[in-house]
Amino acid sequence: MKPETMSPGERWEAVLTRKQPDRIPFDWWGTIEVEKKIKTFLKLDDMWDVYEKFHIDKLRTIEPDYAGPKLEPGTDWFGCKFLGIPYGRGEYEECVFHPLAQYETIKEIEDNYIWPDPDWFDYKTIPDKLSERESYPAKGPTSEPFYIYKYLRGDEQAFMDLILNPELVEYILEKLFDYEYTRIYRTLEIIPGKLTCNMVAEDLGSQTSLMYSLKHIEKYFFPRMKKLMNLLHEDNVYVITHSDGAVRDAIPGLIKCGMDVLNPVQWRCTGMDREELKTDFGDKIVFYGGMDNQKTMPFGTVDDVRNEVVDNLNILGRDGGYILAPCHNLQSVSPVENIIAMYETAYHEGWI
Repeated sequence: MKPETMSPGERWEAVLTRKQPDRIPFDWWGTIEVEKKIKTFLKLDDMWDVYEKFHIDKLRTIEPDYAGPKLEPGTDWFGCKFLGIPYGRGEYEECVFHPLAQYETIKEIEDNYIWPDPDWFDYKTIPDKLSERESYPAKGPTSEPFYIYKYLRGDEQAFMDLILNPELVEYILEKLFDYEYTRIYRTLEIIPGKLTCNMVAEDLGSQTSLMYSLKHIEKYFFPRMKKLMNLLHEDNVYVITHSDGAVRDAIPGLIKCGMDVLNPVQWRCTGMDREELKTDFGDKIVFYGGMDNQKTMPFGTVDDVRNEVVDNLNILGRDGGYILAPCHNLQSVSPVENIIAMYETAYHEGWI
């Protein structure tokens, strides 16, 4: 095996700037249950031991600590309440109380709801966090306003609002965007030029199509995403857009907004053929993800996993522009052997 000549951060930087890395970088996404399972299997105490064992170029998250009003157990600073819902092999935190669902007008919200303040966070801790494992790439706080909107209003009402109550949508989204924009701005202000990339996300796709009309995406999402992407580019930060599912029709608009990297590339979804994506957009964006989490990782054989790694390297990694990772969190149903096969094959086959 060739000796590594780059740090994880340098490897990400090379891919993002279309320069040649020593090998393809790869990242980790997994649930708590998966992380516990692989640590137990490998007899390791910490996930960083796992990352180092498998040469994973882990993307760190650097964000301020919450220091605002005391929160009730299971409640976030938006007033949303969460409960762990078992699904057989683990559990997911699901929102069970939507604090804005009861209101029908902007005035009712203004009279009864307190929006979280960016000042509720301690930004002074950010430099110390950045200095830990500084050879690894780093990103700041994620922006995903409509994701939070759905928690605040409930999924069904949120989708209905787009058509029935556009003024309310604009009002709530602007509040959420201003909050997220300010947190990211203040993070950049305290560590200028230090972040590798940042997530400007919105889940736009279902398994077979966009979840919203392109008209609504262009009206409600793209203008705010573009404004934040511009801010990040001013600090030479690359923009990752995380958007699950069949998002092919939204990709040209996201590129116009300033997206540099598309994640997670769920290629089994309609319209997400890897060859077509690479041909149509490979000269404009980097692909990040691509290891199928619906069939290959949980239900495929070790050989299936190895073959998919090689396919992704050959297709998405052709002429550069690829970071290998699961196309969302690895789930507890995925065998440890498949997870290990993914990273071992990526390390063995990913040299340039």
